Amino acid sequence: MEYKEFEQELIENSKKISEKISNNQAEAFYKYMLLLLEWNQKMNLTAITDEKEIIYKHFIDSISINKYIKEANNVMDIGTGAGFPGIPLKLLNKDINFVLVDSLNKRISFLEEIKKELKLEKIELIHARVEDLAKNEEYREKIDIVVSRAVANLSTLLEYMLPFVKIGGMCICMKGPNIEEEIEKSKNALEVLGGKIENIEKLILPGNLERNIIIVKKVKKTLEKYPRKAGIPAKQPL
Repeated sequence: MEYKEFEQELIENSKKISEKISNNQAEAFYKYMLLLLEWNQKMNLTAITDEKEIIYKHFIDSISINKYIKEANNVMDIGTGAGFPGIPLKLLNKDINFVLVDSLNKRISFLEEIKKELKLEKIELIHARVEDLAKNEEYREKIDIVVSRAVANLSTLLEYMLPFVKIGGMCICMKGPNIEEEIEKSKNALEVLGGKIENIEKLILPGNLERNIIIVKKVKKTLEKYPRKAGIPAKQPL
């Protein structure tokens, strides 16, 4: 896809979700897409390789939560993979400090290249399992907003996310359709970990993608024993 076509597709579709992308930002998104496709030939970063689908399913999807993070000082993206939603959000918020976490070092290597090529500042890339990183006092209950896109079922996801969030801060869980059962099963995890669902926003994104944005507020301190050891939250959800 030539740049001009990409720019028009990205900017016009971002308007549909009430987000404004500048020409300079669109250029950065284009470079990001080209690097994603180039690196994807060497390692498995994304199953989505059609350029229009990258715009819809990665870029527009990622920035659909932008309105929720604009007042934050810092944002953490756990299980960021190839940088979603963290990098697209960073491209729209140069003054917010971002922390992107992934358990696979090859993905972090790719993100280091993105950071360098796009000259991104105020962004930290961490190779770690979240169960271990959450024990680090530098990050535990220090983050305004923690985001994650389709990493695990909601109960497990909350055990990964809430220990990082400061009281009064938020988790933003980005989910697909049919989340009613997950929400019902998450009640115990919310109570145990100190979270409360504040809002669920249902979206139909360009490309007819159905999404649910679950906003969880941190209302009380998370007990030190959470998250449990690596692997347990996924095998034995609260």
